Amino acid sequence: MTISKEILDELLKGVERPEDLLGDAGLMKELKIKLMERMLGVELTAHLGYEDGESAPPSQPNRRNGTSAKVLKGQDGELPVAIPRDRDSSFEPELVKKGQTRIDGMDDKIIGLYAAGLTVRDIQAHLLDLYGLRVSPDLISRVTDAVLDEVREWQSRALDRMYLIVLFDALRVKIRDADSRTVKNKAVYVALGVTRDGQREVLGLWIAENEGAKFWLSVMNELKNRGLQDILIAVVDGLKGFPEAIPPPFRRPWFRPASCVWCAIL
Repeated sequence: MTISKEILDELLKGVERPEDLLGDAGLMKELKIKLMERMLGVELTAHLGYEDGESAPPSQPNRRNGTSAKVLKGQDGELPVAIPRDRDSSFEPELVKKGQTRIDGMDDKIIGLYAAGLTVRDIQAHLLDLYGLRVSPDLISRVTDAVLDEVREWQSRALDRMYLIVLFDALRVKIRDADSRTVKNKAVYVALGVTRDGQREVLGLWIAENEGAKFWLSVMNELKNRGLQDILIAVVDGLKGFPEAIPPPFRRPWFRPASCVWCAIL
């Protein structure tokens, strides 16, 4: 969609300083609020089946019921938005969902800062300094806890019965240590499977202080418990203790030594 020069000229009347456009009470923020409210109104019209200001059809007992105030938090700071309501409370907008308090990927910002090793207090100060947002420590903890729940669910999901190839390797990444609350370089061990359809799938990620047969045995047992029964080709890069961990959990039919090829990735 192209905005005409005439509309832009009308919008920019009275804009003389940068803060008139980009400030907390500037045009851009006001325009964002008004557009959101207009879109919410359109959603309610589609839900009810008649335009605002028109009479409701006889077959529609539900009616508009004013608005409720909601303050959304985003990269522009706090946005006070009037959310339209209906009488029977069946309207559930898609633009701003019920219970939603943040927009512009605020959850992603919190998660990114947390992954970078910042503490809850550091994240709180960072969001206030950079975006002017006052975010409670409880909110930050709820966001990060929700992500951790999703990670646990993904880590324990069921696997295919057989993979043509599984590559086992280690990556060095920066991780915030829960005990010392500092960022350290740690090894993250990854299992990457190739399905019979040729699709690649990360089977799991593990962090361990010491690599050895005991660790790899626990990995193999976990994969087996999640449904994996056969690997045709295992690819490793000299992982310590890996060969010793293979035989016990990979007995027939789960593992066939004669069909396994060990490769070194240089």
